[in-house]
Amino acid sequence: MNYEEKVSIIIPVYNEEKWIRQTIENLKEQIYKNYEIILIDDGSTDKSKQIILEYTDDENIKLISLEKNVGPAIARNEGLKIATGRFICFQDADDLWEKHKLEKQINFMKKNDCAFSYTAFKYLNDNKLKKDKIVNVPLVLDYKKALKDTRILTTSVMLDRNKINKELLQMPNVPAEDVATWWNILKNGFLAYGLDEVLVYYHITSNRLTSNKFKSAKNRWNVYRKVEGFNILQSLYYFSFYIFNAIRKRL
Repeated sequence: MNYEEKVSIIIPVYNEEKWIRQTIENLKEQIYKNYEIILIDDGSTDKSKQIILEYTDDENIKLISLEKNVGPAIARNEGLKIATGRFICFQDADDLWEKHKLEKQINFMKKNDCAFSYTAFKYLNDNKLKKDKIVNVPLVLDYKKALKDTRILTTSVMLDRNKINKELLQMPNVPAEDVATWWNILKNGFLAYGLDEVLVYYHITSNRLTSNKFKSAKNRWNVYRKVEGFNILQSLYYFSFYIFNAIRKRL
């Protein structure tokens, strides 16, 4: 397949036997067909790996098997090592995409001549008493704006390797590694372009990391302090926006 049009979809998998089949089947429904799916089994102890192996006869579906659990940052970096596409997408093992996601996002990136894009998304709650929530996105975010924002969802991101240096794509092995990666890319002069159309469904489950609001807040604070190197006052300034926007996003 043509590298210039190919998409590599990188998925870390850790004990996701409940969801991984649905996720793979969902990706196979993409209208845009020039893609590869790279699944990194991150030392799963359930049947995740066995389920993935059922799909590896498809040359577009690849499995990396890690002996022990190393976390999503290192797992995604392992996927990047073998990725053969120009465009990089990250998927979580329990999220879903609209079937036109790749097609629309690539066209959007070409139209805007951008290196970094992300889309609007919809929360899917396990708690049926709560309504599903749509999160819209602004057209453009720079580094300073992104520090205050919470809407770059990893599952919605697409990156152009022809424009972004490969070192910037490597995720640091820290909590909120994805946020740290996006900020590092933006800090190096890139802009994040938002396609304000719901193309991703983000599944909120009781055991998902970001469903633990205290842990999410702690992780964001650590990125401000330990990764960005902000002092207390700077961190408090940006953290106040994070809390406000996190609450608004879920209302």
